[in-house]
Amino acid sequence: MAYLYLSFLLVWFLSKSFLGEAQLNDQATLLAIKEELGGVAGWGDNQTDYCRWEGIRCGLNHSLVERLDLSRRMLRGNVTLISNLKALKELDLSYNNFNGRIPSAFGNLSELEYLDLSLNKFEGSIPVELGGLRNLRSLNLSNNFLVGEIPQELEMLAKLQDFQISSNRLNGSIPHWVGRLTNLRVFTAYENQLVGKIPDNLGLVSELVLLNLHSNQLDGSIPKSIFAMGKLEILVLTQNGLTGELPEEVGNCRGLSSVRIGNNKLVGTIPRTIGNDTSLTYFEADNNNLSGEIVSEFALCTNLTLLNLAYNGFTGIIPPEIGQLMNLQELILSGNSLSGDIPRSILGCKNLNKLDLSENQFNGTIPTKICNMTRLQYLLLDQNSFKGEIPHEIGNCVKLLHLQLGNNFFTGSIPPEIGRIRNLQIALNLSFNRLHGQLPSELGKLDKLVSLDVSSNQLTGNIPPAFKGMLSLIEVNFSNNFLTGPIPTFVPFQKSPDSSFQANKGLCGEPLSFTCANSDPADYHHTVSYRIILA
Repeated sequence: MAYLYLSFLLVWFLSKSFLGEAQLNDQATLLAIKEELGGVAGWGDNQTDYCRWEGIRCGLNHSLVERLDLSRRMLRGNVTLISNLKALKELDLSYNNFNGRIPSAFGNLSELEYLDLSLNKFEGSIPVELGGLRNLRSLNLSNNFLVGEIPQELEMLAKLQDFQISSNRLNGSIPHWVGRLTNLRVFTAYENQLVGKIPDNLGLVSELVLLNLHSNQLDGSIPKSIFAMGKLEILVLTQNGLTGELPEEVGNCRGLSSVRIGNNKLVGTIPRTIGNDTSLTYFEADNNNLSGEIVSEFALCTNLTLLNLAYNGFTGIIPPEIGQLMNLQELILSGNSLSGDIPRSILGCKNLNKLDLSENQFNGTIPTKICNMTRLQYLLLDQNSFKGEIPHEIGNCVKLLHLQLGNNFFTGSIPPEIGRIRNLQIALNLSFNRLHGQLPSELGKLDKLVSLDVSSNQLTGNIPPAFKGMLSLIEVNFSNNFLTGPIPTFVPFQKSPDSSFQANKGLCGEPLSFTCANSDPADYHHTVSYRIILA
């Protein structure tokens, strides 16, 4: 009995001695780190207990350092000494100016569960020694200057849940072993130089939630495996060279909120199973070779805020069911072969702020109630076969920033009510239509407008002097009409190339070479005042 008691005392004494020594070592290490980094605010200032220093958390009994957070401090210097903090479980050095190679000694931090070195200037390859961090659950090396391939040794990180290596200069392929990480939930490797195929086992054995591989040089098809567990919430594969079709298995993921697969070489149709993804808010598949009709099942995704199918080969009409998407903010269908009318049902999308139907084969008219979509800021209908008159009700779209109606078959006169759209800023394009009559002086109220194009119509009369109210104007084009009279003396007009006014036989004055027989002295006074204002 006495022997057992003495043994217990000896173990207790040795553990206390070891703990005391380790505590002294951690304190000495922290002071050395502070000196190496040229000072760390909140360390040692009137506080001798290092466990209370900013960014430090110690373990139970106020013992060894288990968490070190030096993020967002604009620090620089050598961080190798951190590897002496043997009990460290969490290390965050993100958002600093650390450079050079990632210390291989970090591979000795056997207790480490969380390592974040993102948003620094680390360079060289990923140390193979990191494969020794068998307890690691989160590894973030994003936004550095790392090169080389993803090391095979990282396969040993069996507990890894969060693996982020994006925005570096990594090359090679995505290793097949990444798909064997049974706990993997987040994998981001975007903005690198990765090649080859996405592993066909990725997502088969783990509940993958987020996969972001955009802006690489990946090819091959989108593997069905990533939808296998049905847990995927975010999929971003834009700007690669992916081929094949979007798998029908995409409908397995009821929690899928974002699909971004644009700028690839995908073919086929959108699977109707997309309607199963009732949590979908963002679907972007522009700049591919997709075809067929736009599936009405999108209407079942009632949370959808953006639908971008631009620059594909879609045909047919816009499904009227799209008008059921009360949360839709952007509908971008430009660059397809769609035809027919703008569905009246779309007018019920009260939150729509961007409607882009340009570069299609639409041949209907603009609905008179188009401005029932009171939040509309971008109305882009150019390069179609729209016909009829531009409705006077267009003036009720008072939040419009950009109005493109060029290259259609619109007839009638330009509605003066457009002058009420005082927020119109980016462009007003009515070119290449069959508009006639005079330019309404009310357009002069568009003092925020940067670009005005009314070229290639059948407009007559003068350019109204009231257009001098367009004080933000930079680009103008009045060419190929039947306009007459002097060009108003207005700096944006005189700074424009003469091609902006050509093919109007009756126009005269700068920048054209044809002088006017009689000039209005009021014009001279206006340009002087205008230049004084600009000065």
